[in-house]
Amino acid sequence: MPAKRSPARRPTMKDIAQRAGVSESAVSFALNDRPGVSEITRDRVRRVAEQLGWRPSTAARQLSGEGAATVGLVLARPADTLGVDSFFLQLISGIQEVLAERHLGLLFQVVEDVDDECAVYRRWWAEHRVDGVLVVDPRTDDARPDLLDELGLPAVVIGGAPDARHPGLSTVWADDAGAMAAVVDELSALGHRRIVHIAGLPGLAHTERRIRTLRAEADRRGLAEVRSVTTDYSDAEGAAVTRRVLQGRVLEGEVPAGGTVEGGVGEGGSRPTALIYDNDVMAVAGVAAATELGFSVPGDVSVVAWEDSALCRMVKPWLSALSRDTVEFGRTAAKELTSLLDGGPARAVRVPVPRLISRESTGPCGA
Repeated sequence: MPAKRSPARRPTMKDIAQRAGVSESAVSFALNDRPGVSEITRDRVRRVAEQLGWRPSTAARQLSGEGAATVGLVLARPADTLGVDSFFLQLISGIQEVLAERHLGLLFQVVEDVDDECAVYRRWWAEHRVDGVLVVDPRTDDARPDLLDELGLPAVVIGGAPDARHPGLSTVWADDAGAMAAVVDELSALGHRRIVHIAGLPGLAHTERRIRTLRAEADRRGLAEVRSVTTDYSDAEGAAVTRRVLQGRVLEGEVPAGGTVEGGVGEGGSRPTALIYDNDVMAVAGVAAATELGFSVPGDVSVVAWEDSALCRMVKPWLSALSRDTVEFGRTAAKELTSLLDGGPARAVRVPVPRLISRESTGPCGA
């Protein structure tokens, strides 16, 4: 078992007093805008506090050393892509169930990028805002684990593969590779040889795992016309990419799997007979786009959505989809974090592989 990490020591008013060469009471007066110190002393104390990274505690619990009774979750994604994304709503529902049992609050923030996310962690840690954090969307080149190790902030990474470099972080992960292999098995058995994977954000660890697995499965079966195209997860991009690939156009930034894709941007290419979407929203938008172009689903093109949801059963045809208990995924992550807060060891927990549910949107390959 890895040794329990010791939290980094936060600066105190005593540290500020020693550095500034004044009494602790003078520090209190200066930082709380109370009379009793000169403006020169007040300015010096504030400069030292800033240098040390000191922040005021936000509640009486924190001042008494009992903790914040709150955990944090930061999401670094475009805000306009979240409104119809069922995955995070279900994930947070599961997280909240466990936190409510422990009378813990959830502090949630949406930011532009990972740099902003790291800044939020530093601020939360300095201000004693949270007792631990849940980290989503692991990256292939991720600065967050090193930062959380540095701060000693208890954390659970959701969706990342176990990482021996950060034994103090817990991980809850799903087998994206196994799920992608199951989808390719199904489509290949139906005779599909030209498959396009309309993927999510580039740089996310699970996006890269899915792309690598698709490439490996295509190589194993000798499928030369299989490729991935990254998007922002939105319905707009899902529809736009669908239109272009069904018109035989190759896109900038696409990742070929199992051979070289012929043609360039805007040039003729082979029309796919099957499409795999990395979420339900893009899949629904893709079906609409295909229908507008005069293609039949599944007569001309089969469609599989990565995340099953009510959306997949609100369109015609009903969408084949990878199903998992996302609420339970959230519960598992929250339980691992509360275990860390109770002094338990960091662990890597694997949740069941998403299960492919075949519905009306997949069928035998046509001509």
